[in-house]
Amino acid sequence: MKLPDISFSNGARTTIKLKKLSKIPENGERIGTFATMMIEMLPQDLPFTIFVPSKLAFERDLRLGVNDSLLGEKANDTFAILTRVLSFTVVPWKILSESVPYSREITCDSLSGLKLYVSKDPDETLIVNRIRSKQVDLKKNEIVIHVMDGVIMEADFEQSVRPDDDHDQD
Repeated sequence: MKLPDISFSNGARTTIKLKKLSKIPENGERIGTFATMMIEMLPQDLPFTIFVPSKLAFERDLRLGVNDSLLGEKANDTFAILTRVLSFTVVPWKILSESVPYSREITCDSLSGLKLYVSKDPDETLIVNRIRSKQVDLKKNEIVIHVMDGVIMEADFEQSVRPDDDHDQD
């Protein structure tokens, strides 16, 4: 099994198609550069489910911006953060939103061993570890992609990426 090479150019884009018969609206949110990089780290011929953060979640929760996080020395740090987040957000099988029953929780382990608690609201929104989905059931080859409105991560990692707000109040 060979992992694909990752390109740090801002022009690299991956086409994502909906598994459902409906089309992605032309004005719909694109998954973004960081999510695309995470997806490209996975073997494309094996079934995985990935709960990728939205573009806003990467900026808000991880302080990663495309314009500065992929340049110079920051590129290595960004790649390390993305690979760590990948380990929290991937399970080695397909989880489609239609397979998650209403009012019940599915428990599974991510690649890192982090417990993921997956449930679904009546409005078809998936919720994973209290983070709501923005888009569900996108597909690239054998990979199912759910775009989340936050970053799924373990507590220790969350503490390491959060800014120290106490010093800003001095």
